[in-house]
Amino acid sequence: MFPNHDRLFKQLISTFFIEFIELFLPQVREYLDGEVEIVPLDKEIFTDITSGDKHEVDLLMKVKFRGQDAYFLIHVENQASAQSDFPRRMFHYFARLHEKYGLPIYPVVIFSFDTPLRREPQQYEVAFPDRSVLQFQYRVIQLNQLSWRKFVNTPNPVACALMAKMKMKPEERPKVKLECLRLLATLRLDPAKTKLIGGFVESYLTLTAEELKRFERDLEKLVPQEKESAMEVLTYWEKKGLEEGLQRGKEELVFRQMQRRIGAFSSETQKRLEALTSDQLNDLGEALLDFTSKEDLENWFLGIKAQ
Repeated sequence: MFPNHDRLFKQLISTFFIEFIELFLPQVREYLDGEVEIVPLDKEIFTDITSGDKHEVDLLMKVKFRGQDAYFLIHVENQASAQSDFPRRMFHYFARLHEKYGLPIYPVVIFSFDTPLRREPQQYEVAFPDRSVLQFQYRVIQLNQLSWRKFVNTPNPVACALMAKMKMKPEERPKVKLECLRLLATLRLDPAKTKLIGGFVESYLTLTAEELKRFERDLEKLVPQEKESAMEVLTYWEKKGLEEGLQRGKEELVFRQMQRRIGAFSSETQKRLEALTSDQLNDLGEALLDFTSKEDLENWFLGIKAQ
């Protein structure tokens, strides 16, 4: 199942909004009054007149200027796929929000897709040979252009979560996940927020069985104090992920063994296999050594059904 990108990012940033601003927009943080309640505005849905498509604004926050009796809006849009017409759409959002609320708007885009790796545009422009009519600019946070290593010691929950979507080599995936866990352990968040970040990381850094082994080996190498803190976090997050990863690893191993012993099997059989518990998979892995046909597998299923 693919993650709901918009929901995950909206939940993360709305929960840790000030931390998001501090991490990526420190200049804005200087004139944003953090003592006044930050108000999330109702979701805005706009229809693209040219295509007929409906688009929903991801996150719109009403904030106050520090030392002034004046407010402005911060619009954060997460873009999970590359689209050639995105700059124009971002401008349309700005124009309609400005028309509705009559407040200054600070537009921000998070490009969260893995590919392409090219730098995405930061503006929408309407120009003629003799003059520029419009130059609309927005802040860009392009995760596949940011190295996770630059954030590994940043005590910020948003950094902890978004490292899972930053630029990394394939062989670094277990290392990045461990660093997310280690950093999360140092933040000492409450269980609900720990689970939120853990769920985000798990959605984008679900490890294969082999990667999971490397993750566990590296976890054992942490210094005692770090390991103890990490294991505490596991009770809220990674323990479940480890168990799910181990389950997937067992499934992969049993599937491969079965194909070698009795050949290809149907999607219905695969669903039955995926429903097995960890102990049942262990039993099946041993029983497979004596299988010679698909009938042996059916008899095994009948056996566990009768138990």
